[in-house]
Amino acid sequence: MHCMSGHSNFVSCVCVIPSNENYPRGLIATGGNDHNICIFTLDNTTPLYVLKGHKNTVCSLSSGKFGTLLSGSWDTTAKVWLNDKCMMTLQGHTAAVWAVKILPEQGLMLTGSADKTIKLWKAGRCERTFTGHEDCVRGLAILSDSEFLSCANDASIRRWQILGECLQIYYGHTNYIYSISVFPHDKDFVTTGEDRTLRIWKQGECAQIIRLPAQSVWSCCVLNNGDIVVGASDGIIRVFTESLERTASAEEIQAFENELSQATIDPKTSDLGDINVDDLPGREHLKEPGTREGQTRLIKDDRNVEAYQWSVSEERWIKIGEVVGSSGATQQTSGRVLYEGKEYDYVFTIDVNENGPSYKLPYNINDDPWLTAYNFLQKNDLNPMFLDQVAKFIIDNTKGQMLGNTGTELSDPFTGSGRYVPGSSSESNAVLAPDPFTGAGRYVPGSASNVVAPLSGIDPFTGRSAYQSNNAKAENIYFPKKEAVTFDQANPSQILGKLKELNGDAPEEQKLTEDDFIILEKILFITCNTTVETPTAQQLLTLWKAINWPEDIVFPALDILRLCIKHPSVNENFCSEKDSIQFSGHLLKFLSPNGKQANQLLALRTLCNCFVSQAGQRLMMEQRDTLMSHAIEVKLCGNKNIHIALATLTLNYAVCLHKVNNIEGKAQCLSVISTVMEVVQDLEAIFRLLVALGTLISDDTNAVQLAKSLGVDSQIKKYASVSEPAKVSECCRFVLNLL
Repeated sequence: MHCMSGHSNFVSCVCVIPSNENYPRGLIATGGNDHNICIFTLDNTTPLYVLKGHKNTVCSLSSGKFGTLLSGSWDTTAKVWLNDKCMMTLQGHTAAVWAVKILPEQGLMLTGSADKTIKLWKAGRCERTFTGHEDCVRGLAILSDSEFLSCANDASIRRWQILGECLQIYYGHTNYIYSISVFPHDKDFVTTGEDRTLRIWKQGECAQIIRLPAQSVWSCCVLNNGDIVVGASDGIIRVFTESLERTASAEEIQAFENELSQATIDPKTSDLGDINVDDLPGREHLKEPGTREGQTRLIKDDRNVEAYQWSVSEERWIKIGEVVGSSGATQQTSGRVLYEGKEYDYVFTIDVNENGPSYKLPYNINDDPWLTAYNFLQKNDLNPMFLDQVAKFIIDNTKGQMLGNTGTELSDPFTGSGRYVPGSSSESNAVLAPDPFTGAGRYVPGSASNVVAPLSGIDPFTGRSAYQSNNAKAENIYFPKKEAVTFDQANPSQILGKLKELNGDAPEEQKLTEDDFIILEKILFITCNTTVETPTAQQLLTLWKAINWPEDIVFPALDILRLCIKHPSVNENFCSEKDSIQFSGHLLKFLSPNGKQANQLLALRTLCNCFVSQAGQRLMMEQRDTLMSHAIEVKLCGNKNIHIALATLTLNYAVCLHKVNNIEGKAQCLSVISTVMEVVQDLEAIFRLLVALGTLISDDTNAVQLAKSLGVDSQIKKYASVSEPAKVSECCRFVLNLL
């Protein structure tokens, strides 16, 4: 129909994006060596748009609901795209991401990598890492909502449960397996690889082997009608079928067999094993029938060796090629030798002297022998006098193949002819209630006396009597939220009293003097009351001294910081470019999952209060990735006050992101909301997450689509029927209306 073009170098993966309202015939996505993804309509030969963002070859693509596209790249990342925008980047692999799949359940994605692992992602966060493959993972296929398959360069196929267990390992291929595809409505599947075969697997067994007249069978795909399509290194696409109506003519089948019989087979890359020509039988050996599908038999015809395969359905031996010897015997698996997780044409063993250790020397035929030799000697701390000797060894053992002399037959479309080098028990709320430092009834961070202060007469965040729900005529007063939500209320005298009590436990050099307490009392008065005074540099230094107390006793100082950071001059001082990294880094220390809950709570509240001034907002947005990734680590604490603070931090980010319309930031925030929703039970925290969600997706169709693709709508539906507090169900229904 069309010859589409748009990449500046080779195309390594193709994917169909299903039809939607805007494109009823669907779209075609292609990933290329130019680091780009081109999106085509079926009616045009030039791209509709180009997705830029990856820093190396895009080698895998998968499409999902609502137009979501997942891409994998040599740059070790996967990216989630929606229409023409990158929504989030999945980081965690240490080598190329060669396989990606979007699972049927919304929000779940799989990535397979040259680092030998598979990762499961939910809403953009790594939920689980699957280990077991002994080499690069090359292909993934989805069996059901709860199971998937993987294939790898270790010549194995594995069936996994989504919860992490490897259910079964399948062996049959004798070399790298590049591609895997599942039959529709079935658990049977097909695979292709570097051993020249397409293999059909039924009920866990290899039921059929189809040899092809090409060394590398790069890709396979099962069509909806059960036909199998394969693409190979000879540049030909072939379709195999069980249907008699679609079977090729006798002439075409004979032409395929003739082509197959004329192929040459390298015994090192096949499953033929070691061959001694003198021991082989003659052509009479083919008169005996085979015993199983795909059985291979070698015969000698004069000095030639021919390979035949038994076809059960046709009850005959089919010639699959002539076996040839190979020069360059040091080269293994068609030039793709793995060493320390990277691919090379050769991996030599070098013995420097008889009694010394052996060293591995990896080499690609497009490398400079002398530079390789020099780097080898440097890495292993060997005498430079060996330079000429090692370089000559390389040249002699590569049979004269020099720079730029790479072949095209075995040029991996995933890697290019130069061959890519991958990797170049919940605690209860009671923990805070009977404070071990204070006892019940005294100063307790996060207690009822320290709740969020009312922000306005009808602020739904307070739940006070001033707020009246009107179910009969509901009006969306919840989102988009325009201003940050802060934690204001406190009893300064109780906080200072606790600080004085704990001062005796502070290290001698960190103890506060009476003058220090007067200074802290003064800064608390200035920041907690409407005054024209500005905290002095000495007051700020004293506060910094207090918040550097040991973790066991620092919490009252953090509570003072939480209150003071709302003052514009304090905010400017701590959040300015000069001190911002030191300040944010200090707070991050308290967000360790194993840290004290009082410190976690007050650090989160301080971060929330940073949003009141421009300096704080700027710092929070600049450090968004780091702060959010650390903050979300405390989600499993089981403490409702921490959950409310975490939800509020997410809400404040949503407020900022709504103002600047940062789609990648919104995607990250949506991911956090989806993740936290799964563990939070407190309805106030749920309410704040709903407001954050509504704020993010208001007036942004891309954000709406992304939220749907992450499955957020199914997560929140249950809150639409909450009776008390009414604000939860009302806000939830407004969000669902947008979705």
